[in-house]
Parts: sequence; structure tokens; C-alpha cells
Amino acid sequence: MKTKTEQRRSFFQNNAQLLVPLIALGLLIIFNLIRDPGFFSVELATNNDGNPVLQGNLISILNGASELVILAMGMTLVTAAAGGQDISVGCLAAVAGSAFVKVLKSGAAITPWLVLAGFLVCCVTAMIFGAFNGTLVSVFRIQPMIATLILFTCGRSIAYWINGGATPIVESPIIKAIGGFIPGVPIPTPILIVCVMGIFFALVFRFTTMGLFMQTVGINQNAARLNGISAVGMKLLAFVLLGLCCAVSGVIGVGRLQLINHETLLLNVEMDAILAVAIGGNSLGGGKFKMIGSVLGAYTIQALTITLYAMKVSSTDVKAYKAVVIILLVVLGSPVVKAWFGSVKNKLTARGVSAAAGKEAA
Repeated sequence: MKTKTEQRRSFFQNNAQLLVPLIALGLLIIFNLIRDPGFFSVELATNNDGNPVLQGNLISILNGASELVILAMGMTLVTAAAGGQDISVGCLAAVAGSAFVKVLKSGAAITPWLVLAGFLVCCVTAMIFGAFNGTLVSVFRIQPMIATLILFTCGRSIAYWINGGATPIVESPIIKAIGGFIPGVPIPTPILIVCVMGIFFALVFRFTTMGLFMQTVGINQNAARLNGISAVGMKLLAFVLLGLCCAVSGVIGVGRLQLINHETLLLNVEMDAILAVAIGGNSLGGGKFKMIGSVLGAYTIQALTITLYAMKVSSTDVKAYKAVVIILLVVLGSPVVKAWFGSVKNKLTARGVSAAAGKEAA
């Protein structure tokens, strides 16, 4: 049985990769509290519909990062199993959103059943496209970034064709609630959807061996095959689940605007999703992963964005500032820097042991 010291050491070793996103979030929190002590204050207000809602920068961060967090969850699985990244997630979300709107516009009125049918259709559509990407990667062994470049190139054109080139408006209290607030619930609906997706993956990892199998495939496919694990099946499943995440994100995006714009829906979100995985301490080469790290990475990116806007940085300059900070975070979380910190720690520990031994000898 492990002692308390051994248990603490094991806990810190297993969660060491969360150190970078936690430090980054902590520094952003401290910086904002020094700059503006009320930066993270949350207040209960009333919106235009007369419903109580929570407002404040903290809510803006949690709400604004919702689509990115969900995409980062799926991207983590693809990265772990396939050892590469999907650069078509924004385009696939646009395709799913277009399919969702197409179903909504097929009825005389937008009813709860029609919304449910639209959601199921957009999920199936996105998962089929995800399976297409997964087949190219797992069966034909094409590098993930190259395989998904196909959908990245043509995805928004497909979204354009689904609705005949139009940008139909879907005004409905139900759709408005998906992207905003459920009447009587002060928490933004996208935050609640993120919680649901988090619970879904937590249950999957808790009651199945999917997470372990994906890590095994990402670490060593040959060893996985010898142990009866299908590398093709695990990679395909990862891309299908990422497709599901794209569908959910696309529905949230449609709910926010109450229309579908294939050109702007989650535009350029792919790079942020990959960065969220990297900032979360996950290896972009595949293998062991922690989804909570990617979630923290997504919130770190959004917190940085909100901070820059609060500092009156222009929208054209925000990307440049974000790039500088993200480079620092990625470098700090790189294997080389981690190895250096590990060597320094070992030297300090060895000196401490030598000093203690000298005192005992004296």
C-alpha cells in the first residue's frame, strides 16, 4: 500500500501536463485582477426578454469558448489516436449547421420535434464526413492534416450548396434559446451544452476502455494490434466522435446568429482547436492524453482574447498578441523544456539528499 507521500507524488506525476494551462490561466487571472479588481465580477441582470441572466467577463469567457471547448474535446481524441490533427473542423461545423438549417426550413413552423430531427440529421451528416476523414487516415494511411485538407478546401462550398447559396434566417424561440438563454435559466445555454458534452465523454471514459485503446494505438500501433486492438477502428471512431463535436458546435453557432452563414461560421477555429490541445499539455504526436487539459487550453485562449479586448487592443492586432503568448506557452510545454526542468529538479533533489546525508554523518 502506498504511503501518503507516494500517493501525492503519483498524483503530481500523473497530472504534470496540466501545469502549463493552469499556470497560464493563473497568470491571466492575476494580471486581470491587478489591472481591474472587478474584471471577473458576475452580476445578475435582465435581458430584453425580461429574463434574469448572468453577465460579466467571466461569463463571456465561459460562453464564448463553448464551441472551441467542444471541438478541442474531439480534436484531443483524433490527436491521441491518429498522431495528427483535423484541420477541417470549422468547415465541417458549417456543413452540419447548413444541414440543421435545411431541416428547420423544411417545415411550416419550427417545432421542438423539427429541431430534434434537424439536430439528428446534422449529427449524422457530420459523423459521415468524419468517417470519410477517418477512412482516409486509418485505411489509406494518409497523414491526418493532408487527409482533412480535402474537406477544409471544399467544406464551406458544400455548406453553400446545401441551402442553395442562401443564408436563411431561422427565427424561433427554441433556436434563440440554444444560442442564448433558456427562459428562467440565468446561465447561457452554450455553457450548459459544454457541461453535457463533458459528462458524456467522462461517462464514456469511465465505463469503456475507449480512452485506453486510443492511447495505446497512438503510442504503438503494432503493440496495439498484437493485443487485439484495432488501430483502424480506433482512429475511425475518433474522427466520428470529432464529427459529433463539430455538429454540436455548428448548432450552437446557428443558435447564436439564428441563421447560417457558411463563410463565417466558426471561421479559422481549426488552429485554435489544435492550440488548445497543445496548450493542454497533450502530445501532438499522439498517445497519452488528458481531455481536461485541452478544455483548460481552450478557456486559456478565450480568456486571453477577452483580456486583449478589455485592454482596447484592436481586432486586427489581437491575433498578433495571441500568437506571441501562445508561442511562449507552447515552448514552455515542449518536451525539451520539460526535460530541462526535470534535470534541474533532479539535481536539486540530489543536492538536498547529499546535504541531509552530510548532516546525519556529522
